[in-house]
Amino acid sequence: MGSEEHCELPQSNLSDREALAAMKKYKNVAVVGLSSNPEKPSHYVAKYLKEHGWNIFPVNPTLKGEVLGEKVYASLSDVPVNVEIVEIFRPPSEALPVVKDAIERGSKVVWMQVGIVNNEAAKLARAAGLTVVMDKCMMALHQRSAQ
Repeated sequence: MGSEEHCELPQSNLSDREALAAMKKYKNVAVVGLSSNPEKPSHYVAKYLKEHGWNIFPVNPTLKGEVLGEKVYASLSDVPVNVEIVEIFRPPSEALPVVKDAIERGSKVVWMQVGIVNNEAAKLARAAGLTVVMDKCMMALHQRSAQ
């Protein structure tokens, strides 16, 4: 992600405490943009979440088979279970269609990882009743809360 992608600041965002409460409440997480490369944040964050009790559902149209022992889905709409948290590891410019899919699916939380801010997508999600977290890492937040 180039610097031109990260030019927005969140107009509104949850506190760490509120974001952590959402994490504790829901356990099914679609990881949109999950990479098969263990060095990429989307991979090691998803691995961490899986190791700490979350059910992860990899979403990546360019991957086939499994990642982290889980079937990879081409799109959010292909995931056959109720996905409560949609964690976005895509550039900010690609967040809006993911948010629209999350709304359509009836997801509860849209979580944009560190460096991902899209206020238009966040406003749409909030208007549909979803909890929105931007520019925060689920793994780092969970690790800090465990200390």
